[in-house]
Amino acid sequence: MSPKPVCIVTGGAGFIGSHMVDLMLARGYRVRAIDNLVGGRESNLAHLAGNPDFAFDRRDTRAIAPDDAVWREARSVVHFAGIGDIVPSIERPIEYMGANVQGTVHALEGARAAGARKFVYAASSSCYGLAATPTAEDHPIRPQYPYALSKWMGEQAAFHWHAVYKLPVNSIRIFNAYGTRSRTTGAYGAVFGVFLKQKLAGQPFTVVGDGSQRRDFLYVTDVAEAFRLAAETELTGRTWNLGAGDPQSVNRLVELLGGKVTYIPKRPGEPDVTHADIRRIAAELGWRQSVSFAEGVAKIVARIEDWRDAPLWTPDSIKVATKTWFDMLAPGQAS
Repeated sequence: MSPKPVCIVTGGAGFIGSHMVDLMLARGYRVRAIDNLVGGRESNLAHLAGNPDFAFDRRDTRAIAPDDAVWREARSVVHFAGIGDIVPSIERPIEYMGANVQGTVHALEGARAAGARKFVYAASSSCYGLAATPTAEDHPIRPQYPYALSKWMGEQAAFHWHAVYKLPVNSIRIFNAYGTRSRTTGAYGAVFGVFLKQKLAGQPFTVVGDGSQRRDFLYVTDVAEAFRLAAETELTGRTWNLGAGDPQSVNRLVELLGGKVTYIPKRPGEPDVTHADIRRIAAELGWRQSVSFAEGVAKIVARIEDWRDAPLWTPDSIKVATKTWFDMLAPGQAS
């Protein structure tokens, strides 16, 4: 019997990465998760203790040489490792370029040394900036802040390795992923983490603007399935947008969660709508959404205690946390 194929998941202790680990193990792979735990949590992988097909490496990809044993035998590398958040990227651009660009280059070199059959890059729809919708893969690239730029530059590095070194690369530009195991601490950002803690605390939801803005939310297991397909397909050199293709308003999220609302100012540089044109990924990979927005929200609410230790954001603390955002991305400042 031939040995099980090896899949490397960088950022494997993170939100999407840990679900990717679960999926690839279920698909019969041996999985090696790499995560320096800057954003990930070992608790996301605790249920895998004792699994002989799973191993965890607590290092930054930048600290792992291409000939390191962790890369050996890798049939596929799925690269989620990196750092997110808008405001910190504006304040610390060098850190973001290092983690998201150089971190990607090191992972590419590990995959190249291993002779991996596929490298799948987790890109961000933020590369499009204030985009026309629905947004297709050929939309102009207009990153509005360093995080978006760093993720796009990481994607460009991946395709450069594809062109120069013939490394088989695919990239998926994620729109708005949500679900269990999403980060519960850190900078002000994703609406789910903010709202879930506010619900636990019995505080009103801090809705930006009038709440009519819509986001192309996609549940995390559907995201992982798209990456699995991208890793197993014979297609290479491809870019796909990934969302549900059915944007939901923040007001709809409030309706599903149930609670009072307080309104805070709309932020510059944020789109009114994010909407992925998913025709290409549906046609080329046969990918389909399986978890509806209402079902996904219900899954999160069932695990709401996971957000018990998350920071409680108030209008005043949000104002302080987003000052840099307003200062740097106000009209006339952003490109």
